[in-house]
Amino acid sequence: MKNLITGGSGFLGRYIARQLLEKGEEVVLFNRSEPPSDLKKCTWVQGDINETMKLTRAMEGCHNVFHTAAIAGVWGDEDLFYKVNTQGTQSVINACLGAEVKNLIYTSSPSVVFGIDAIENGNESLAYPEEYLTTYPKTKAEGEKLVLEANNEKLKTCSLRPHLIWGPEDQHLIPRLIEKAKSKKLKQVGEGNNLVDLTYVENAAKAHLQAADALDKNSKPAGKAYFISDPTPVSLWDWINEILSLSNCPLPKGKISYEKAAKIGAVLEWIYRSFKLKGEPPMTRFVAAQLAKAHYFDNSAAKNDFSYAPEIDNAEGLKRTLAWLKDSGKI
Repeated sequence: MKNLITGGSGFLGRYIARQLLEKGEEVVLFNRSEPPSDLKKCTWVQGDINETMKLTRAMEGCHNVFHTAAIAGVWGDEDLFYKVNTQGTQSVINACLGAEVKNLIYTSSPSVVFGIDAIENGNESLAYPEEYLTTYPKTKAEGEKLVLEANNEKLKTCSLRPHLIWGPEDQHLIPRLIEKAKSKKLKQVGEGNNLVDLTYVENAAKAHLQAADALDKNSKPAGKAYFISDPTPVSLWDWINEILSLSNCPLPKGKISYEKAAKIGAVLEWIYRSFKLKGEPPMTRFVAAQLAKAHYFDNSAAKNDFSYAPEIDNAEGLKRTLAWLKDSGKI
C-alpha cells in the first residue's frame, strides 16, 4: 500500500514513516527539508504545502495521506499560521480529491478545544471555544473542521489530537525546558498540582496507522476527531522536575500565580504586537494557562473505534528519551 506523509521529515512524521516501512508499505514524504538517513527508502518530494498540483502528483497511487505538516508555536506570524495550518490543509484536501486518495488522517491538537478553563478527563463532546488565546490552536481548529467536513464516500477523513508529543528526536518540548532551566528562566506557574496528558511519539504514530486501518475495515473513525495520549496523565511540575533532575539541570526557583502570569502575559503580548518586536514574549496568556491548569483527556473513543492502546508508558518513554538526549550531547 502506498502512503504520503506531509511534514514527513518532522518529529511525528518520521515516526509514522518508520512504522509504515516496518509493515512493508511504500512511503512518500512531502516536505521542504531532506529526510533523515534512515528514511532513504522513502520517496522524497520537496515542496510547499500550498503547491496543490505538486501535492496531487505526489499523491498519485496513494491509498492513505497522513497530514502532519503544520506551523506550531505559541507566538508568531498570524498570516503564516493561517497560510500553512488552514489554507494548507484545504490544499491537502483538494489534492487528495484530485489524486483519488481513499483516506486522509489529519494531525490536530487538543488545544483546538482549549480556551481558558481547565479540562479534566475531557472527551470529544467538548466544543470549540468562542475565543482562542493564540493563533496556533485557532488555525488548527479551522483545519480540523475542513478535514471533517470533507469526509464522504470517496474520501474518508478523521482527525487525531495527540497531546504534547514527546520522545527521542524531539527538538522542542524537552530541549526547551532544559534550555530555560539552564538559563535560570524557568519558574513554576500555579500551585504545581495540575495534571496534564503527554503522548510518547511512538504511541502517537501508532494511533495514526490504527485509524487508517479502521477507516478501511469499518469506517468507524470517518468524519470524527479523537483525543490521543499516554496511559495516564502526569503531574506536570513533578514531571518537569524529574526530567531536569535526571538531566542534571537546576530546578525551577520561585513560583508565580496563574493570575499574575496571565496578566504579565497579556501585557507582554500587547508590547510585542504593538511594537512588532522579534522573537517570542517570555510569557503569554496561553503559556500561563498551559503551565498552571489541568488539561487531560479521555481516550475511550479511540480505544473503541480503532483499538488505540498506548504501549509505551511514561517511565519507559523517559528512559528512552534521556538516553537519546545523552547520546546527542544535549545533556
